[in-house]
Amino acid sequence: MKSVAITGPRSCEIRDVPEPKAARDVVKIRILSAPMCTEVQTYAAGGPADVLGHEAAGEVVDAADSSRVRAGDRVVVMPQYACGNCQLCLSGEHIHCPHQRDVLAATGSETGTATYAQYCLKPDWLLFPIPVDLSYDEAAMACCGLGPTFNACERLRVDALDTVLVSGCGAVGLGAVVNARLRGARVLALEPHPYRAELARKLGAEAVIDPRDDDAADQVSARTSGRGPDASIETSSAPTAPAFLAAVTRRRGRIGSVGWGGPVEAARLVERGLEFHGVWHWNHLRDGDRMVETIRRARPVLRHLVTHAFPMDGVRDAWELQLTAQCGKVVLHPWETPAAPAAAEDSDR
Repeated sequence: MKSVAITGPRSCEIRDVPEPKAARDVVKIRILSAPMCTEVQTYAAGGPADVLGHEAAGEVVDAADSSRVRAGDRVVVMPQYACGNCQLCLSGEHIHCPHQRDVLAATGSETGTATYAQYCLKPDWLLFPIPVDLSYDEAAMACCGLGPTFNACERLRVDALDTVLVSGCGAVGLGAVVNARLRGARVLALEPHPYRAELARKLGAEAVIDPRDDDAADQVSARTSGRGPDASIETSSAPTAPAFLAAVTRRRGRIGSVGWGGPVEAARLVERGLEFHGVWHWNHLRDGDRMVETIRRARPVLRHLVTHAFPMDGVRDAWELQLTAQCGKVVLHPWETPAAPAAAEDSDR
């Protein structure tokens, strides 16, 4: 099969590697949509790395001994390789599991843990079924496109009476705008890049503030009648972002951090009575139906969230595009033949 490898700073290649093998409850999936995420940072830094990607949607081609799925099932591939046995896994919070499985050893495979590839392996319980009315690209937004900030909105109890401040309008932050708007909330955003600021407005943000402005906090205050947003979602991982949100979110407000940014002083949280939630991914065992409905309702704006699609042979062009920030969510199609980059709305979605 084909798989992507980073060979140096802004250098990569497509390699022919052995296909993985299914065994027991670890099934083999043909990847048809592979959203791109933070791997661009490894590409820019130079790696080297050949296990790339953590998001995918595709078709089960070998279900091995699974009693949960069968060949031909359309599935979303959830991230990581949680054990499936601990209290966190049993409650659906697999993303926080400290006991990752070695599926390569379990199956005798050399490959299968990357999603920038044509096939991957996954324990059957970490596959989420795709309804017939959703395309692979749409369903793949249940991963990092919409997933982490869906959970942030759940944890922060976002509703139609809230004003939500989204910090950072990269692909995850744009998903936060979508999730908050779908719940009826008023959305403000922080984003310095003009292209992504415009995408945020198209997705429903009422105003986008440049966080580099000396009066950024005053702008947030002015747009919330001096009170501050009811809830804030941090997605930028900027070192100063969490402390900024702690300063501007209303007293007794709520903050959810998807980004892995800088420190927040406990004194500020206590003084203002703030809730602070560390958020990584969503609970597919508990909230599957709500996620599906979220994707269905987001369809009218998904073309503003998913801006580009590339065949696997175009991965370098995709990464170079990501480095310009002139994009929203970018998707790889591992089985497409090499071609000029196609806008996502023109692909089979």
